Amino acid sequence: MAEITGDQRVQSEVLEGLATAVNHRRWFVELAVPYLGDNPIEIGSGLGDYALEWSQHLPRITATEADPDRLVRLKERLADHPTIEVRQMLLPHPERGDYSAAVSYNVLEHIEDHVGALRSMRDLVRPGGAVIIIVPAFQFAMSPADIATGHVRRYTKKTLAAAMTEAGLTVEKIHYANALGLIGYFMATKVFRLMPKEGPMVKIYDTLVLPATKAAEQRLRPPFGQSVFAVARVPG
Repeated sequence: MAEITGDQRVQSEVLEGLATAVNHRRWFVELAVPYLGDNPIEIGSGLGDYALEWSQHLPRITATEADPDRLVRLKERLADHPTIEVRQMLLPHPERGDYSAAVSYNVLEHIEDHVGALRSMRDLVRPGGAVIIIVPAFQFAMSPADIATGHVRRYTKKTLAAAMTEAGLTVEKIHYANALGLIGYFMATKVFRLMPKEGPMVKIYDTLVLPATKAAEQRLRPPFGQSVFAVARVPG
């Protein structure tokens, strides 16, 4: 039986804090755009920040949320955006669809049956479409912040690729992203046991460090990062 893991209040506080990391979000928005197609679905839209940015590039997009309270807030926030449909969704589930892609950022690590969740995403997407995933990287960085927000695992390229392959997807691209972010996250949450919320550390990193990190990683993929980014295709 699918269930929502983690403290939903803490999750919402973290989402609100990270919403101020505008440069970080725009970088990750750009990573997915080439693979979204004309009618994607986002799994786990949270407060809707990514859906709003992607909607500027698309004729339509569906945003989803599992938590009932955040779903209400999501519907209220996106009510004036007619190209964004909002619905509740909790994975895994048996539904099938014809979306051009399924995109899910920082959600899979909350789901015990992550292969089942990936199969559900596969079944929502038409043949040849993409499943686009970002997850937190490296189990050694698992911290009290991860546990409080309901993370059951962190990933490497190898473990994420294995889960996607087991779910019947064909991995097209996979790499680490935000190498310096991993170091900062480890120090903040594992060593100093802080929560990743809005504050001067987030703003300084997002304003001064992240643009240089993004520019460097566009030239050379790092061997590690705070996140794993992957694109897989639904077989024809």
